[in-house]
Amino acid sequence: MSQTPPSPPPGDRIAKVLARAGVASRRDAERMIADGRVAVNGKIIESPALNVTESDRISVDGKPVGPADPARLWLFHKPAGLVTTAKDEKGRETIFDALPEDMPRTMSVGRLDLNSEGLLLLTNDGALKRHLELPSTGWLRRYRVRVNGRPTDEVLEPLRQGVIADGEPFQPMEVTIDRQQGANAWLTVGLREGRNREIRRAMEVVGLKVNRLIRVSYGPFQLGEMAQGAVEEVRRKVLRDQLGPAADTLVGDPPAAPTEVRRAPKRRPPRKGQYGGPGQPGLPRPKTDDDDAPSKRRGAGKKPTGSKPAGGRREKPAGGKPAGARRPKSPPRSRKT
Repeated sequence: MSQTPPSPPPGDRIAKVLARAGVASRRDAERMIADGRVAVNGKIIESPALNVTESDRISVDGKPVGPADPARLWLFHKPAGLVTTAKDEKGRETIFDALPEDMPRTMSVGRLDLNSEGLLLLTNDGALKRHLELPSTGWLRRYRVRVNGRPTDEVLEPLRQGVIADGEPFQPMEVTIDRQQGANAWLTVGLREGRNREIRRAMEVVGLKVNRLIRVSYGPFQLGEMAQGAVEEVRRKVLRDQLGPAADTLVGDPPAAPTEVRRAPKRRPPRKGQYGGPGQPGLPRPKTDDDDAPSKRRGAGKKPTGSKPAGGRREKPAGGKPAGARRPKSPPRSRKT
């Protein structure tokens, strides 16, 4: 007789909750737990194999962790010379040192090395960061690459097939030659994975040295005309549209549409001379007994001037002109001189 498997405990893993709260990525959160920096309900935990719920109190380095904010995404034009890390052991300036002071705590989606520049995505949500970094997401990343030398299609063909650098296989790249500029050439390179210094290492395999690298797009998001160091937030609707089916899980439910309020049409006030009782504007004045009196009727007491049949022409009275006919005008009198 088969036994029913036990149901999983309620809540989510502690590392996932910390990532959703923007504290760190899941991997970094697991390191923080191993270092004894995370406490749940006042007790230091030693393993990330723990599910927590909204009722649990979580703290990192003695500071309470609040509820997760809605997932957000920013575009950042990284200048060359900044390290893509939260803290550098060599004391170099990081991308987070260059961000505006009013920015919330964010994490980078992927990395750009010290000498690389261009588009870098930032998010406050660890689950969204992980989703955007996965090659299975299928987003193409494009780079403008300046190399020293005179590359040809034959030289670049191994990159299109996939090369092995330092024993590590790289997926095929999209490589096109844009123009030759003196001793250097500009290339456009597209790839779907982001390994450490992947383009630089791959170019060395075919005998080319990269002296400038600019990321110009990450999936549907473009660098465009953003100035170096500029930050722009992606609108929530745009982010949901680009995430597709994963949007409900990563970004949350869309805001509810406002309920349409229908108001009763305005009633026109009765015109002058009309009867308008309560709730009955525009009705004719009710008929009274006085309306049948001869003195009240219209035209009562006037001398009849002839009848008018249904055809619209008046009948001529016997022996004369039709009633109501006008006399011809007399000629004007001459003035005496």
